[in-house]
Amino acid sequence: MVIVSESASSLKGFIAQTGLKKLPQTMVLRMVLAFILHRGRMSCSQAAGSIASETVHRGELTRFMARPRWQKQPLNDPLRRALVKLESKRETYIFIVDATLTSRTGKKTENTYSTNNRNRGRRTKNRRYGKRKIVYKKCHSFTFGLLITPSGMRVPQEIPHYTKEYCQKHHLEHRTTAEAAADMIGSLPVPQGAEVVVLGDTAYDADVVRKACQARGYTWVVPVNPERVYEGPRGQRPQVRSRLKDWTRLSLTSIRLRASQGKYAGYRRLSKWRIGPKQKSRVYYAYQEESAVRNVGCVKLVFSTMKPNLSKATPDDVKILMTNATHLGARDVIELYSLRWQIELFFKELKSTLGFSQYSFQRFSAVQAWVETAITAVLFLETLRAKRMADRRLTAENRRWWSQQRLHGLCAAFRQECEGRELKYLATRLKTSGGIHKLKRLLAAALPPEFRTAT
Repeated sequence: MVIVSESASSLKGFIAQTGLKKLPQTMVLRMVLAFILHRGRMSCSQAAGSIASETVHRGELTRFMARPRWQKQPLNDPLRRALVKLESKRETYIFIVDATLTSRTGKKTENTYSTNNRNRGRRTKNRRYGKRKIVYKKCHSFTFGLLITPSGMRVPQEIPHYTKEYCQKHHLEHRTTAEAAADMIGSLPVPQGAEVVVLGDTAYDADVVRKACQARGYTWVVPVNPERVYEGPRGQRPQVRSRLKDWTRLSLTSIRLRASQGKYAGYRRLSKWRIGPKQKSRVYYAYQEESAVRNVGCVKLVFSTMKPNLSKATPDDVKILMTNATHLGARDVIELYSLRWQIELFFKELKSTLGFSQYSFQRFSAVQAWVETAITAVLFLETLRAKRMADRRLTAENRRWWSQQRLHGLCAAFRQECEGRELKYLATRLKTSGGIHKLKRLLAAALPPEFRTAT
């Protein structure tokens, strides 16, 4: 919470780039401040009081979030473009796609679906509390794309998953998560001619994703779908996994990777505690081949495992990676795919640090506004980091500190910045009697009307 909005002047100027009118800008400012500065559980109540001198009722903010009128123009597109323009290095961009779920309860919540996970919490006959009622939760799904620039900046974007029932009710187009990922690939705000590598799990081994990459000349690396087969005559097409039947006879190479070293170490933003020669490395045993896979074409296949005893390695212990970059070696393919874990870390930070999954709305339009403002908070923090990194007055130690910070450290840095400005604001106002009276009015405005004393 801040006392006056002037304490967050940098955030106000950042939100002004969206082109929103004054009222939507103020509401988005409250939401973003709450995401960054909230204590405890994130909620609309936290956002309603995030500016102490300009508090609003949580119901007013909730109704605003559900209004689709102010959401017609893309909120974060101009902010993404402005952030990517701050990138000075001309190296490889990494784009990672994945979906995340947020569990919901309540029959009236829109656009939810069940994952059919009914084994958890199953009642048994002899259990002492067998009569307890079980509420089966449903969920919302969001397809995220995380663009990592050569200097390590994170530029997120998302597309919500609409159920078929919700699409029919609101006249929307139903898309799978792979189709949503293809749309994000087609609209990536990267410089013309930039080298981009797209990473995803098995769900994105889809034709639409490969076509989107081909249209823009991007490289992709995904795990092979278990049903993939080699090219050949009908009835004589062995599965790609058939190589594992005689796994021990393949000519394997040992690949040792350390997260803090290598060509892609800067993309991970490791803390100083994970950098150094004493950090444990990972050893992979890999086999590579260039083959024609049906419905895909000529690709590079990399079979890798971390099991030192190959005779005991099961097919589940072996990861089969496929890429259209046939010029890459097995080491580069494995190291590139290891960056896919960065989006899982991003989901963890998004939910634990910002409180992304702590909403409670019935209307899905309010959920979309909540998600977009959470992404606005991430884009602002990344912009804050990028501008600090571009400051030539920083010492080498401070520059190293900023380069390693993730969402938690960036939130703490912005909180300190706001606190410093507020102390300066208070010191200026306390010099005059008029300033003291103004401070009293501001502090009184922070209390709800029913708790204010009569004067």
